[in-house]
Amino acid sequence: AALPSLLAWLAVLLLGRARPTDACSCSPIHPQQAFCNADVVIRAKAVSAKEVDSGNDIYGNPIKRIQYEIKQIKMFKGPDQDIEFIYTAPSTAVCGRLLDTGGKKEYLIAGKSEGNGKMHITLCDLVSTWDSLTPTQKKSLNQRYQMGCECKISRCLSIPCFVSSSDECLWTDWAMEKNNVDGRQAKHYACIKRSDGSCAWYRGMAPPKQEFLDIEDP
Repeated sequence: AALPSLLAWLAVLLLGRARPTDACSCSPIHPQQAFCNADVVIRAKAVSAKEVDSGNDIYGNPIKRIQYEIKQIKMFKGPDQDIEFIYTAPSTAVCGRLLDTGGKKEYLIAGKSEGNGKMHITLCDLVSTWDSLTPTQKKSLNQRYQMGCECKISRCLSIPCFVSSSDECLWTDWAMEKNNVDGRQAKHYACIKRSDGSCAWYRGMAPPKQEFLDIEDP
């Protein structure tokens, strides 16, 4: 009776190791959600990278991480201290995020703070080349995204879909643009909380008008 149980256990163990690339999966989120969820959001260049030990796991094996030395260009959200190092897992199979080093490529990077000028990023965090961002996205990093961090952005999977509360914005890129998570709303819109507590999509390069915040529909 013990043999079949042992064989079943081994089969489960082998299946669990058979597809390491499936170990990391991320749900699509709007750039504003990524901004609001992050402790730190910066514009930066990666200067160098090396593998470092970060303690041991529960079995005593060393935990490896990639340490990126970065040059911070601007901080949009985070501590007063500049970020000097970014850490991530050593491969995408375990949610690591790889950056080009050499200081030539600029990134927008959102992640979790580790204190003392350090932050951590995963494959699920917002990391985009600066040149790939739209003018609206760049403008929204300074104030507009923060204005909607109390709002809820809900992904619409198929039409029709409806808001469930007044503080919700429907993200329809997935349904309207053939499962595209980098569509019109992601590139050109921010979900902003208005003075009456409701939330609505706003598009524009200039700061939202006070009249919009008070009474206008987007």
